[in-house]
Amino acid sequence: MRRTLPFAALGLVVSTAAFLAPAGAAQEPVPQAAAPGTPQAAPPAAVAQASAPPEQPSGSKIWLGHNAEFEEYLKTAAIDNIGDIPIGVTKPKRAFFAKGGLAGSAALKYLPSGIKSGYWEAYKSEIAAYKLDRILGLDMVPPTIERRVGSNLASLQLWVEGCKHLKDTDQSKISGSLRWAKQVCRQRTFDNLIANVDRNAGNLLVDDEWNLVLIDHSRAFASSTMPFMKQMTRIDREFYEKLKALDEETLMRELKPWVLGGGTLRDILKRRDKIVAQFDRFVSEKGEAAVFPF
Repeated sequence: MRRTLPFAALGLVVSTAAFLAPAGAAQEPVPQAAAPGTPQAAPPAAVAQASAPPEQPSGSKIWLGHNAEFEEYLKTAAIDNIGDIPIGVTKPKRAFFAKGGLAGSAALKYLPSGIKSGYWEAYKSEIAAYKLDRILGLDMVPPTIERRVGSNLASLQLWVEGCKHLKDTDQSKISGSLRWAKQVCRQRTFDNLIANVDRNAGNLLVDDEWNLVLIDHSRAFASSTMPFMKQMTRIDREFYEKLKALDEETLMRELKPWVLGGGTLRDILKRRDKIVAQFDRFVSEKGEAAVFPF
């Protein structure tokens, strides 16, 4: 479901001084959260009320609170027809269900594990990304399951209705939004954790309520290292604590069948350790208020 778009079309201004990537590392045109200390347009109370109940995004994320039902539907619902998606180098398909069901359609990927176009790819990585999203409580990756369609096993991911590519939105409407910045910071940290070498303008979706949806992870998890470091300067404490709590037993139980290629489950934990260490260093240098502003 990769929708490659001209990077310049995003209209984003990137401060290279804010990036923490090593020299020569590639940078994606991801939405930019303001750097620590930048004045925010949101009311001061939005920054200080860390104990306030978290916002519950709705909009296009119809699966929230109903993951099990959507997973079961994707596994068992009859597929009426399958059509081509005219974009994406991995040749995804779109599977349509009968009208009136829990979901209208899903992205279908027949992508056996292997090296393609210089990248290690697998449909199973799509499922691994969803499973890890669930463990971490991000609710950013749509429900994704394995299913035999015809004679082949494939990944089937809920097609998220009502979304646009980021480049098709008026980003001035979210200037200074802490809720948006929080989502962007989570996305960057998640991509570093899963060694996602293929985050681009075509797999960042937003809906009318500015919920960020992450798709297309077939090239993730393949590296034994962190191929490059996306900017990470801020994080919400809830996500930080869940990262720290990740353990090998949980990953073995939830992700073992889905992480293949050059990467391993222990590599995820090694990357996690580097991520947590970086945030801890920032806390010692800049203070907790700068690192945990959400």
